[in-house]
Amino acid sequence: MLFEFDPLAEQKAKLKVVGVGGAGGNAINRMISTNMEGVDFIVINTDAQDLENNAAEQKIQIGSTLTKGLGAGAQSTIGLEAMETDREAVQTLLEGADMVFITAGMGGGTGTGAAPVIAQIARELDILTVGIVTLPFNFEGPKRMNRGLAGISEMRKTSDTLLIIPNQKLMSIVDKNTTLTAAFHLADSILNQAAKGISDLINVHGMINLDFADVETIMKNMGEAIMGTGVATGEERAVLSAQQAIASPLLDNASISGAQGILVNITGGKDLTLHEVDEATSIIFEEAGNDANIIFGAVIDPKLEEEIQVTVIATGFNNHKYREDSD
Repeated sequence: MLFEFDPLAEQKAKLKVVGVGGAGGNAINRMISTNMEGVDFIVINTDAQDLENNAAEQKIQIGSTLTKGLGAGAQSTIGLEAMETDREAVQTLLEGADMVFITAGMGGGTGTGAAPVIAQIARELDILTVGIVTLPFNFEGPKRMNRGLAGISEMRKTSDTLLIIPNQKLMSIVDKNTTLTAAFHLADSILNQAAKGISDLINVHGMINLDFADVETIMKNMGEAIMGTGVATGEERAVLSAQQAIASPLLDNASISGAQGILVNITGGKDLTLHEVDEATSIIFEEAGNDANIIFGAVIDPKLEEEIQVTVIATGFNNHKYREDSD
């Protein structure tokens, strides 16, 4: 019997990253600047100027007649209405994807109102849908925080997995001289690391790769997720980076032992050894316990010199609370 195989590009899972609103668009620019491989980038916004300045090839201005291209004015109801007016255009861009990441900042207008609808469209198309969103810093005020929490409540209903990054937790990993601009850039980089940490395991040739089906098992219908990251150099770099990841402030005081599924990305330079991969995963397996479904991959990034990065994404945290007063 003769078997005909499709070209490799046809066999790869098709991943799309959608940045919604100002924060989502900034995250997309960050991802593009880091040469994230094997994904299509889409930005969706009510703000025409923001769209014009974005590096993504595919852009949709939603609600142009409603907002006149001037943004949603921090009103999530405007973001929602704008999204509904251009629902078909968004659906067309999402079609054909196997997995969609939807990244946005919760608390503003466009991201908060539009992102849950985009997630709903993706799931209606039977696409694995992962929301990666931030909650505001405390200094952004209680109104923005309350809008953010309301947006997260809607995202929970429409995403397969929702990864929530409380920006306030970043305060514990920066020094007091960090500028406002640098703080928001750090938030963008965390969004980037979350999406890249997952997509690289599927798309980037590495020491240990994962199939899309592996990732789908961990993220399909899993509810809330949390992420921890660690970076280290030196002789004990594998152990230290893994320990940092499972004790990361981004975990918001949760232990990964409460997770239903855990995805681990270990990234290093050409000097990454199998022994180091074993050391890092052993620490994570011990912390996770016996009940979680754990998958891991190891990626080689030639740009990393003497450094190991560990990203842990734990899914199935449906009872985890994100608090306004986190610090």
